[in-house]
Amino acid sequence: MMPGTEAHSGRVLSRRGGSSSSQAAGEDPRTAPPARGASAIWHDVECGAYAADLELWEELGAERGRRVLELGCGTGRVGIWLARRGQRVTGLDRDPLLVEEFNCRAEGLVAEARVGNADGFSLEGGFDLALAPMQLVQLLDGAAARRGCLESAARHLRSGGVLALAIVDGLPDGHAGEAAPPLPDVREVDGWVYSSLPLETAIDGEGIVVRRLRQAVSPDGDLSEEVNEIELRSLTAEDLESEGSAVGLRPAGRREIAATEAHVGSTVVLLEREGS
Repeated sequence: MMPGTEAHSGRVLSRRGGSSSSQAAGEDPRTAPPARGASAIWHDVECGAYAADLELWEELGAERGRRVLELGCGTGRVGIWLARRGQRVTGLDRDPLLVEEFNCRAEGLVAEARVGNADGFSLEGGFDLALAPMQLVQLLDGAAARRGCLESAARHLRSGGVLALAIVDGLPDGHAGEAAPPLPDVREVDGWVYSSLPLETAIDGEGIVVRRLRQAVSPDGDLSEEVNEIELRSLTAEDLESEGSAVGLRPAGRREIAATEAHVGSTVVLLEREGS
């Protein structure tokens, strides 16, 4: 199955039983999820345990310099890992709740997240390395949005700095649903139990659709559930390298992240800012 994504820009199809998944005014807090944002909780459930890429990001940080920009930083799975290993990290995410959680977890570290969109952003300073983990670039809305992301990254990289983008290279053959599905990702928060079960990864037109069943069980045993869908646009490493070259980012090699029992592998495309 595909890993979750740091951006979590998915469609949600609700099927509820028992309590609602959002707390109405005056509602008993035991029958609604904790007050902190659901996006942060589901991000942790679906992405928090994924570690297959961390060694590569750490290696690239050691090779390229100490100032790192992470696009789609979420609650800090990658950025805080790097900050704890001596990197100076700036995270960017469009979800304010994820940014707030990142900054809470980054206390005492040289790391800070900002609210912003990966397809067009402006930050102070320059970076030695910019990362886009977990297929973030394939969540963007087509070639124009990818160009905006590449242009923004190029503006923020120092000469010789590198942008590293993890992608599923092309469209995989067949349907991941043919194999036995992995166990659900589960986490308990304030007496609530959250479970996310991968249902299928299917080819849909020119993209890949990842479906998960999200379930939340209250302390009283009430269940709410929904099907979450995330669509990844088809993209090849060659196309990404060509798009990068058009904005002054030359191809600088590729790295591979191996598949795990629960996640497909990724190709990491490296694009280096040309000297001025």
